[in-house]
Amino acid sequence: MTGGPRLAIVLSGFPRRSETFALADVNALVDRGMVAAVFATKHGEEAAVQPAAARLLPRVRYLSPGTAAAQASEAASALAGSRLDGVHAYFAHTPAAVAVELSCLLGVRFGFSAHAGDARKLPRQELHARARLSTCVVACNADVASEFDGSGVPVQVAHHGVDLDRFAYRSQSPDGICRLLAVGRLVAKKGFDVLLDAVAALAGPWRLRIVGSGPEQQRLEHQVRELRLAERVTFCGPLTHDALPLEYQHADVVVVPSVRDRTGDRDGLPNVVLEAMACGAAVIAADVGAIGSAVRDGSTGLLVPSGDAGALARRLACLMRDPALRACLATRARAAVQRRFDTRRCTARFASVLEQAYG
Repeated sequence: MTGGPRLAIVLSGFPRRSETFALADVNALVDRGMVAAVFATKHGEEAAVQPAAARLLPRVRYLSPGTAAAQASEAASALAGSRLDGVHAYFAHTPAAVAVELSCLLGVRFGFSAHAGDARKLPRQELHARARLSTCVVACNADVASEFDGSGVPVQVAHHGVDLDRFAYRSQSPDGICRLLAVGRLVAKKGFDVLLDAVAALAGPWRLRIVGSGPEQQRLEHQVRELRLAERVTFCGPLTHDALPLEYQHADVVVVPSVRDRTGDRDGLPNVVLEAMACGAAVIAADVGAIGSAVRDGSTGLLVPSGDAGALARRLACLMRDPALRACLATRARAAVQRRFDTRRCTARFASVLEQAYG
């Protein structure tokens, strides 16, 4: 497509291993000829990045550190003479602040996408005021969309999806040891401390792999030693999408024990949920944020109250004892992802929302 709106996209730190949804959405806009420029308000991670980031990196211009106004001025200079129909920010906090300034300088429309913690980093009044300035507000799930309740602004929901080719289904072959997997940044809202308390209560043979890195790692490693679980729990470090599918495909159960942290931040619908469901692992997750929109208790996975290690342990024990239940949940989960969360459909929906808003 070449006749659609041309947009400047403003990202936060780029690239980041955990933000695969941003890669899918922005690359979909590139495929439709809708991207005039991509700006990042800061540098992301220097370590290995997701494969899809390599395609986008040559397009990204990093703005110099400074205020939103200063970064917008720099971006405006870079865009001089370009055809542009709008500025769309990916994230409601700093990128949106830069994008609204940039749109004013260029005299074009502005909008932004909200995902989870970014919408909660702003006071509710400021978030709503920013939304009222926009041409479109996109939320990745109903939980995030609820942050705009009372603003009077219509919010478009465009779910994140999962690449069903990369995250391919593989049926499990139980071998007597229940292989548990948890994936995510090692931060408080992921609830990995709750998971460790839960597995400490399990009887029978099990092993747990934790994929990710972050500021909570030292505390979690100490907890593992205190619970005498060192021979059963492995910290694997962060992995890219090249390596993650094999982790899911070799897991019997993927655990997503998310909680609301002390600041009120919580997961929306983490990537790990959809990726695990796509790969054929049974999923057990905390009922927080928008996780319940994909994990339907007793159908496509199991839900437990957030922060309840005892409840998590009991339902984990149930799954460990019942390979047939795990297989049934996994089969239904894959079918649900195919129906609702195929990344091709999800990114097409996202691109369509922006085409209508800025066209």
